[in-house]
Amino acid sequence: MPAAAIILAAGLGTRMRSAVPKALHPVAGRPMLGHLIASCEQVFDRIVVVVGPDMPALEKAARPHATVVQAERLGTGHAALQAAPLLADFPGDAAVLYADNPLIPPATIRRLLDRRAEAGLALLAMRPADPGRYGRVVLNPAGEVARVVEWADATEAERGIALCNAGVVCAEAASLFRWLREVRPHNAKGEYYLTDIVGLAVAEGQSVVAEEAAEADLAGVNSRAELAVLEATVQQRLREAAMAGGATLLAPETVFLAWDTRLGQDVTVGPNVVFGPGVTVEDGVEIRAFSHLEGCLVRRGAIIGPFARLRPGTEIGAAAHVGNFVELKAALLGDGAKANHLSYLGDATIGAGSNIGAGTITCNYDGVNKHRTEIGAGAFIGSDTALVAPVKVGDRALVAAGSVITEDVPADAMAIARGRQAVKPGRGFRGKRPEAGKAADGLVRPVHNKES
Repeated sequence: MPAAAIILAAGLGTRMRSAVPKALHPVAGRPMLGHLIASCEQVFDRIVVVVGPDMPALEKAARPHATVVQAERLGTGHAALQAAPLLADFPGDAAVLYADNPLIPPATIRRLLDRRAEAGLALLAMRPADPGRYGRVVLNPAGEVARVVEWADATEAERGIALCNAGVVCAEAASLFRWLREVRPHNAKGEYYLTDIVGLAVAEGQSVVAEEAAEADLAGVNSRAELAVLEATVQQRLREAAMAGGATLLAPETVFLAWDTRLGQDVTVGPNVVFGPGVTVEDGVEIRAFSHLEGCLVRRGAIIGPFARLRPGTEIGAAAHVGNFVELKAALLGDGAKANHLSYLGDATIGAGSNIGAGTITCNYDGVNKHRTEIGAGAFIGSDTALVAPVKVGDRALVAAGSVITEDVPADAMAIARGRQAVKPGRGFRGKRPEAGKAADGLVRPVHNKES
């Protein structure tokens, strides 16, 4: 039977005190909504995301899936009902999920769908270490769900129940929307609760079952503190997966990975390394301490850092070296090339085997547009060189230290672009006592200790 997902993402996240919609807050470099959509795409035939008014960024994040606006925030039941027009003729099951529960794995969702096949309504439940303000799942003597009671409406006895509602429900689509239309806001908050469909299903004689899942997989986010806990959970999973795949993390608790970080076998990652989204590292690479990588590709056997920054659009060739305090952006560093000290290489192509001296920069921005610098294979760029783009340095060319290069340098040539050194005999430093008066040039010289 086909299945559709309705993802509720209209929440403002008031407790997070943010202008950003709650569902867009990132976990491991990807919005919470993105994590849940990725899981749903592996299970459902259709996905509908319910957003709030004036949330264009959220609608963009949901693409290519359909979105519908909940103009008034009247509760979870009201939010889910907004998807009814888009699924009016849908012939299968529909599940309602929450964007701020981003870690539900596809396997758990499949189990929920399997349980729905044996009952009129199925929901996900858990037994958290701290039940807190979760809604409680009340079972009947047969072990089926009798009702779900929200914490605000629960009695003291009901608050003592350990089985808690995770909020995710699944039913045949037509039945789901029929029940949602019957929900009334008769509760402490005056809202339309999604959980009230449980009582409506039971009243129809439908069986309602609960599928239990791990608390970590169903954890929700309502505050910055809970977001931090979720981030820690995801980071631990990513670190374990990286090490299981053959990477060495010398201080795992200090390494931060993105949801899509790809580390090859025999990669060594030093302490305090941060991976932003879009990083692929091939086998045998060493990434030394305090480096930051984002949107880049590092080829086999390269050495990065310490204190290196690789920005989006960068590719590091096989066995190349990027040293301390070197930053690359939209740059290709060829196989075996080296940039070992204190350099900025932006919008640049650097040929295989070239050496970039300390303090070299590519002057890629003229105040309006970005321009590229091209350095050929086997070239040598002396220390403290400024390459004013657009400019080309040919294969095996040599640029003298301290040069400002504004014109192309042919292959096998040497370029020198700096002021000529002048030496003035007898004009070196000569110390005099203040009482001796000023020197011929009008400057008062400091007094030197005779013993020195």
